[in-house]
Amino acid sequence: MTPDCSSLAQALYGAAIATVIPVSSPRVAEMVKLLENTFRCVNIGLVNEIALMCEKLDIDVWEVVDAAKTKPFGFMPFYPGPGLGGHCIPIDPFYLSWKAKQTGFEPRLIELAGQINADMPHAVVEKISVALNCDKLAVNGAKVLIAGVTYKRDIDDIRESPALDIMGLLHRRGAIVSYVDPFVPTLKARHWGGDHDLVSEPVDAATFRKADCVAILTDHSGFDNQLLVHSASLIVDTRNAIKGLHPHVHRLGAPQPMASDRWLTAV
Repeated sequence: MTPDCSSLAQALYGAAIATVIPVSSPRVAEMVKLLENTFRCVNIGLVNEIALMCEKLDIDVWEVVDAAKTKPFGFMPFYPGPGLGGHCIPIDPFYLSWKAKQTGFEPRLIELAGQINADMPHAVVEKISVALNCDKLAVNGAKVLIAGVTYKRDIDDIRESPALDIMGLLHRRGAIVSYVDPFVPTLKARHWGGDHDLVSEPVDAATFRKADCVAILTDHSGFDNQLLVHSASLIVDTRNAIKGLHPHVHRLGAPQPMASDRWLTAV
């Protein structure tokens, strides 16, 4: 709270961090962190809405973002996904919104972005349902394998992971839910909203083959996507992990595979 405290804090953090940026008060420092996380929340909300829009327009959102990011200024790429996770981005914007409302300010953009992101697990479950329907299967009774349950790739953190919400929603619709994640060997029932604990399945062709649908929710670098493409009968890819067009792969934010292509492949 004083200049001396600020100098001591800079000396402490400077021992481990190359560049320390002093600001005028702890309130400003806290707002900096909230702005940074809210910036990401809002932009992820925007690209998630664009992804759902692109599905309706038969446009590939991943191609759109890749082309847009070639602009050398004024654009920063964000990518759609199954929802927000972690201990910062899903939470900090709502804390900021709550604090703003105490002053009588209505943060409409933050609230709307949060709503869009919170709805993404429901959109993914609907996409899984549509994909199963294309195979003449119902969600109720279908074996759905979740590939990746952490909130981002190559970590073991499941805090606020949208995969857990998706698993719970599928379970409530009657799906037989299992998962594979090398970073999370076991998953308690309370974490995913089920009625029993789960153990990660082996990452092999047999695991993929026995599922009615494999949903890629976290794109761990250790996943063999080529093995997955050749082993699974149906895939819903929310991370653009599988490149190219495949008649049995339904990608978030992309046109639905043509039923005729699937039939020709099967023949």
